[in-house]
Amino acid sequence: MKKLLSIIFICAIANYAVAKKVKFSVDMTGIVKNVTGIHVAGDFQVLAGFPLDWDSGTTLMIQDVADTNIYSVVVDIPAFRAYEFRYFNGNMGYDAEFVPIPSRVLFNFDDNRWLYLDSLSNDTTFVGSIPYGGTAPVGKRLLRFRVDMQLQTLSSAWAHVEGDFQSWAPNETQLYSFDGMVYEYIAYVDTNTLNYSYRYLNGITTGDEEIINGTCADVSGNRNILVSRDTMLDVVCYSWCMDCSTVGIKESVLKDNVTISPNPTSDYSIIQFSNQGLHQVTITDITGRTVRTYKNSSSSLRIEKENLSPGIYSVNTIDNENNFSASKLIIE
Repeated sequence: MKKLLSIIFICAIANYAVAKKVKFSVDMTGIVKNVTGIHVAGDFQVLAGFPLDWDSGTTLMIQDVADTNIYSVVVDIPAFRAYEFRYFNGNMGYDAEFVPIPSRVLFNFDDNRWLYLDSLSNDTTFVGSIPYGGTAPVGKRLLRFRVDMQLQTLSSAWAHVEGDFQSWAPNETQLYSFDGMVYEYIAYVDTNTLNYSYRYLNGITTGDEEIINGTCADVSGNRNILVSRDTMLDVVCYSWCMDCSTVGIKESVLKDNVTISPNPTSDYSIIQFSNQGLHQVTITDITGRTVRTYKNSSSSLRIEKENLSPGIYSVNTIDNENNFSASKLIIE
């Protein structure tokens, strides 16, 4: 019996050693609150001491005294793993919020929120208070980094991102992958700054930064992004300006000679090519899934909306000289 108790004690200590405090917080401003309370549910609940995972009625969030629109709960859960969750305005499954696309897992069309706990260094307050059904705390914008590491031998320290959004700290912002290829991180950046510079790292130290092959790097060798609204970056291949499937195809000023109009559109768009010859056009959705392919020899190509859902699509074009171009198409 004593041996059994010792084993249980050791296991409890081991679990405690990797446990981390996480504060889930949601902003209910403008939402009529359900009388049964505001809850959070996810695959963390059993590890946090609740009876079941994804139980919408057990993890009650407490109303903040200073701001009665803010509801929070603090749990102890193991670090070094990813969690999925969702907020509930009530205690039933159908009371779940609708999670916007930039905040979703997306892998295998999963529409839950997610976070990855990458260390034990400090207790974590989770990203401030995200509006119910929203993307980023008030005064912030979502910026989602995404890099494909499939052509790299991944460092034992994993992939990271550094930039002026986190003071260029190479070991601070670890990326997480749901599929073992694309590594991601969701940051929340200030709305009073629009331009951000960043670089991916295969490791955690200065010298592990990518050396970018292509025109997307500035004179300092960094990537740049204009964040005027919530932004989910295109998946790019590590050290390249394009996705891994097109690495080896040369970039060209062709990208400046491809125009799409009208854009945004709710009906159709016309792609105009300034150079002659065959163009192969591939349209992908935000998950990277190919939704349309065309081979076109004329100077223009008509893209019908048809069964395309509203959203942002990538339009990749390769001409007969193997030049590559990337554009955006917004379907309303």
